Amino acid sequence: MFVLGIFKQQKKRDDEMENGNLQQLIKSKAISLGLMLSFFLIMHIGAIGKENLQDVDQFKIDNGIEGSYTIDKNGLCNVDGDVDLTDRNLKEIPIPFGTVSGSFWCYDNQLTSLKGAPTKVGGIFNCRNNKLPSLEFTPKEVGKSFYCSNNQLTTLEGAPKTVSGTFLCDSNQLTSLKGAPTKVGSHFNCSGNQLKSLEFAPIEVGGDFWCSENQLTSLEDAPIAVGEWFMCNDNQLRSLKGAPKTVGGTFDCRNNQLKTLKFAPKEVDGTFFCDNNKLTTLEFAPTKVGGTFWCHNNQLTSLVGAPKTVGGDFYCNNNSIQFTVANVRSVSNAKGKIYVN
Repeated sequence: MFVLGIFKQQKKRDDEMENGNLQQLIKSKAISLGLMLSFFLIMHIGAIGKENLQDVDQFKIDNGIEGSYTIDKNGLCNVDGDVDLTDRNLKEIPIPFGTVSGSFWCYDNQLTSLKGAPTKVGGIFNCRNNKLPSLEFTPKEVGKSFYCSNNQLTTLEGAPKTVSGTFLCDSNQLTSLKGAPTKVGSHFNCSGNQLKSLEFAPIEVGGDFWCSENQLTSLEDAPIAVGEWFMCNDNQLRSLKGAPKTVGGTFDCRNNQLKTLKFAPKEVDGTFFCDNNKLTTLEFAPTKVGGTFWCHNNQLTSLVGAPKTVGGDFYCNNNSIQFTVANVRSVSNAKGKIYVN
């Protein structure tokens, strides 16, 4: 009986050990299975994340987004950064944009409409070299410069009212500047159009004002003051009436039909071009020119009225009479060379 009792106790211990080992085995298996499942989930989720990241990157590439973006409740893409859709042969803007904190470039395409363009741009807006017939859908606010050159525009209606940087609308088919900004912080260029008048031109221009290669006969409605260059060359000007009173840089009225310099600025800090006109006198020329003075290729018979001070060279060759250096010295203190031949 004693032996039988010992045997039963031993068997009980063996059973308990077996059960313990089984539980331990089960526990071990469960842990292993859990680890495998966790690993699988991590890899799967990682793959999904990677796939989503690739989708995001592709979306940014497809739409020229250089920065982060969000899609708002109206379906507009707002970008913290720049958008560059340059030279993609686009006929339309691919997605609708809302606000772009940086610059928006869509030049060198085949766009016939700016539908989808952002309503607000913090930097530069550049839509030059397209086939745009109008500026409908352009941003209402542009933080820096606005370029719409080399399109098929006949009007500037729809353009921003104020531009702190440069405004370029040259090489279009403009017959009017209606819609142009009233104030431009830097340069304004409307050259190479079909303008017969400067009505609606900006009132203030901090940099250059270019209205060359149009059909202007007068400068009425030009800005009163220009911070740097004023370029009105290659028109059909018969009068300088309306020219700015002050010009911080160069004044260029060459290649016109001027017979007089009446209404020219009194002082020009840069160079003064009045060559290739029909001038017979230099009366009303600026009294002071900071750079070079060009009056060659006219019909001058006298140098009376020439600037009293010229900071650069003095060109008076190819006129109705042959002037001499002495002729020039008698009317002007030219700091540079004098060209009479």
